[in-house]
Amino acid sequence: MKISKFVLGVVVVCSLFFLVSCAKKKITASNQSPEVKQKVEQQQKNKENKELEELRKRKEQEIELKAQNLGQKNVQEKIDVKKVIGERIYFDFDSYELKPEARKILQEKAKILKTHPNWKIVIEGHCDERGTEEYNLALGEKRARAAYEFLILLGINANRMQIVSYGEEYPLDPAHNETAWAKNRRDEFKIIEQ
Repeated sequence: MKISKFVLGVVVVCSLFFLVSCAKKKITASNQSPEVKQKVEQQQKNKENKELEELRKRKEQEIELKAQNLGQKNVQEKIDVKKVIGERIYFDFDSYELKPEARKILQEKAKILKTHPNWKIVIEGHCDERGTEEYNLALGEKRARAAYEFLILLGINANRMQIVSYGEEYPLDPAHNETAWAKNRRDEFKIIEQ
């Protein structure tokens, strides 16, 4: 009796082992029917194609994003460059002498103009409201010419620049005090051809 329980236990354990090992058995290509085999291969190809398509789309999106970033960078560079070109310089009362700050600004303008050889600019001379109209027109021209000549010394060709004087005609600040007058004593720079 003891042996039969032992034998029975061994048989049960072996049977369970056999059943468990059979349940884990994979269907391989060698024991599949041709239809099942073809279907499995097609599913695998579809999965691979889908993964490749997703990878291609991600790469395209990355390239597009890089192009957009580069385009935005180029646009921003153009905006920054035009901002430097458009930066004003200011003068003391009844003077057309370039201040040190004005010389630095003009040096930056010259660097940009050298990298953009097709650009032409107009330099506008402005004055505050004090003085006669004729005097201010003459002073505005001297201020524009001072910047013009300094840019020539920095290597900018004279035929790329024009000067004009507006005298007191276009004040930045219409108030009648020293703060407003200081803003109005200026040269402005505009790109007229690119």
